[in-house]
Amino acid sequence: MNARVPELEAPVIPAEFQQSLDLQRAAHLAHPQPSHKERVANLEALARMLKDNREQLVNAICRDYGNRSEFETLFAEIFVALETIKDSARNLKKWMKPQRRHIDVLMYPGASNRVIPQPLGVVGVIVPWNFPLNLSFCPLAAIFAAGNRAMVKMSENSSHLAALLMEISPRYLPHEKLRFFDDGGGRGPAFSALPFDHLLFTGSGATGRAVMASAARNLTPVTLELGGKSPAIVGPDFSIKTAAERIMWVKMFNAGQICTNIDYVFLPEGSRQEFAEHCTRLVAKRYPDLNAGDYTSIIDQRSFERLQAALGDARAKGATVINLAPQQMPDAARRKMAPHLVFDLTPEMELSRREIFGPILPVRTYGTREEVAHFINAQDRPLAIYPFTNDKSLQDYYVTHVMSGGVSINEGLLHVAQHDLPFGGVGPSGMGHYHAREGFVTFSKLRPVFRQGPFSAVQMLFQPPYGERARKLLNMLMRMKTSQ
Repeated sequence: MNARVPELEAPVIPAEFQQSLDLQRAAHLAHPQPSHKERVANLEALARMLKDNREQLVNAICRDYGNRSEFETLFAEIFVALETIKDSARNLKKWMKPQRRHIDVLMYPGASNRVIPQPLGVVGVIVPWNFPLNLSFCPLAAIFAAGNRAMVKMSENSSHLAALLMEISPRYLPHEKLRFFDDGGGRGPAFSALPFDHLLFTGSGATGRAVMASAARNLTPVTLELGGKSPAIVGPDFSIKTAAERIMWVKMFNAGQICTNIDYVFLPEGSRQEFAEHCTRLVAKRYPDLNAGDYTSIIDQRSFERLQAALGDARAKGATVINLAPQQMPDAARRKMAPHLVFDLTPEMELSRREIFGPILPVRTYGTREEVAHFINAQDRPLAIYPFTNDKSLQDYYVTHVMSGGVSINEGLLHVAQHDLPFGGVGPSGMGHYHAREGFVTFSKLRPVFRQGPFSAVQMLFQPPYGERARKLLNMLMRMKTSQ
């Protein structure tokens, strides 16, 4: 006799969550198909919210971090979000257009097939702390383009930004269209337990599993944007100097706290010293004072201590650790952390076992491309891979032999910023896509609509009881199909 699997205890739903969901769902049912004009107006309201409150938003994120580079917030959050909103509005009419599909005129004379994209209803969004504006407003662009309503829960590490968004958003969009929530002390499980029409989560794999399990109670469809250990691979033909310049730019951006960031790098054998020398020079040139405003703090004390402990663990287990800012004294009280390279890794080291999410770059060397592919494929599938090579056949080899969520060739991260490319992971690095048309599709129901013609040939030809005539007609049709 099969034992019944016990269900996890459902969390208590805060009243404001339930009231907001009820309000938005009722508004959706009363007006389920916003026009193109209405959707564009909603997108324009999102853009105004960012433009009108730019300085306050930058300052709020900086307070949440302790110190967040103003340029990084403007470039990676506000600029990217505005571009995404603009792109959605520009393409929206094309995306909304019903698609005509092929129909067999012999079997269905006078009939038609169409696919109509329709809004799902109410979409929940769970936002991480590392790019809280980008990872709320870019999804909102797709959600509103698809005609939906949205409830957005910010991270516990984004308390100042959450408070600001909760204050200002009703000036631009009513609560029945958009509402922001703070975390309020561990309210994530309750939020993910709501019966949304779709749920988007961005964050760690461990939390993503919990979110998916919670959403499963309601059979809520989920899009999970997770992370993982995304490798860079420097080909034997590629300049070590250029590779160091491009890899260190993304590794130092936001102090390495990016889900798509390069987690570790493969170098051709014999190039360790050259790479380390270039990286040391670059850090000295680009960040002469790590305590200044251009270099972002680690988000909280727990993360800072985790990163320091991972370095200590690597040293204790025999790794070669190189401080790339040896003459500087980063302010530990402000959670400023010097960037490090780590050589001679072993599998039991913490840096080999989990996503780093900070300014630490493990370096591995290799002899053959097969060796690299075998190593990456033996791990969880990453969110991205970063081949650096001008050899087209080598580029193609890594694209075809190593599966990942996305690929940037000869650059780090920038596939994420391409407005006409979908973004999403694969397997442990995520499921589903958004950005571009794929975002519109993710938050739409592509509804098939068949319209019958003046008479039904199928019903006329195949009425039961099925006799010899019906079988002959069916056999004839099958022969016609297979001969085409």
